[in-house]
Amino acid sequence: MEADQQFRFAAQLQQAGCVFALEEADLLLRGASSASEAESLLRRRLTGEPLEYVLGWAEFLGRRVHVYPGVFIPRRRTEFLAAAALESANRRNAPVILDLCCGSGALSTVFAAAIPQVELHAADLAPEAVAAARTNLGVQAQVYQGDLFDALPRHLRGRIDVVVANAPYVPTEQLPFLPREARIHEPAAALDGGREGLELLRRIAAQAPQWLSRGGELLAECSGGQATDLAEDFAAAGFDAAVRTDTDTATAVVSGTLKNRYV
Repeated sequence: MEADQQFRFAAQLQQAGCVFALEEADLLLRGASSASEAESLLRRRLTGEPLEYVLGWAEFLGRRVHVYPGVFIPRRRTEFLAAAALESANRRNAPVILDLCCGSGALSTVFAAAIPQVELHAADLAPEAVAAARTNLGVQAQVYQGDLFDALPRHLRGRIDVVVANAPYVPTEQLPFLPREARIHEPAAALDGGREGLELLRRIAAQAPQWLSRGGELLAECSGGQATDLAEDFAAAGFDAAVRTDTDTATAVVSGTLKNRYV
């Protein structure tokens, strides 16, 4: 009977335009505690609700991260940023890391699992994201709500070794062209990077030096086409900037090492 139900689910999902219909049908059935709940999950998915919201989790570097409606869904492309940040953090003993615009805390779950003796902090403006991050991280991190660095306690000023920012970078004028699932279901504030998509990232670059330790590093995700401009903003803020590009996803990581710590 379950095989018949999976086939029926897959057929309906395929008709609705789901590319990986069979895999999604299997996940929906496994995620339900009863046949009626499975039918309810299917109906939600057929309306176009993102699979991650329907299941209540997203996969990120092999981990299940809790996500809820109203919370940005972590993307696989951001695993490139996670790898770059781990490389930076592993050069330090007991690093202090800030996950800025943390969303569900997906990046921080990686840092907590991979780095012994890490002191981990995360912040986001959206209360829904902060709640999800606290669920995912528990006692492994301090999670704050507020606008960028304004969310942080003053005692962190000048102490942070690595700031990782997965801030919104979609240009406002391109929001109407996003995939329907993101455009309709995900919070616009988690996608909208303002003019040229770099407004928040430029604010982060300008403010980060006050919070970083001597030789501290800032890493941020952006599109490949934005990387050169963002690297110039990093340099103007006092960083030695570098760019790494993931050719598979056309995603870039701009990183910068602080030349002189501000006080």
